[in-house]
Amino acid sequence: MPDSKTIYVLNGPNLNMLGLREPEIYGSDTLDDIAGMLDDRAQAIGVDIDMRQTNHEGLLVDWIQEANARNAHAILLNAGAFTHTSIAIHDAIKAVTVPVIEVHLSNPHRREPFRHTSFVGMAAKGTIAGFGAHGYVLALDAAAKL
Repeated sequence: MPDSKTIYVLNGPNLNMLGLREPEIYGSDTLDDIAGMLDDRAQAIGVDIDMRQTNHEGLLVDWIQEANARNAHAILLNAGAFTHTSIAIHDAIKAVTVPVIEVHLSNPHRREPFRHTSFVGMAAKGTIAGFGAHGYVLALDAAAKL
């Protein structure tokens, strides 16, 4: 059965460490805090979310393909460091029809030069970056309107 009202929220490496890892850059919200914000917003706008986190590149690829196979409405993807390194994730996004919105807590363009290239962004429908945890809510609203 298709998940046409489901929006996948996929998180990559080290995002399980939110709230502990460099809070001056990533904020003090944990991934569970973000999940709570998204659950509240999803209920308010009439969509479902399927939120996941992994430190493994291939699993993100599998989940992108799964979202497509299940006819998800959209994918919010914070690929973490894989954003700047993964041709495999770039290719997975290009191989599916479900729209992908890239999400970043910080603004990569205000950081180290190696973070200025986004293989995810090159394939994504759009990018929301630099708004901390609230960026996920902004991305959810955008995804729901696609």
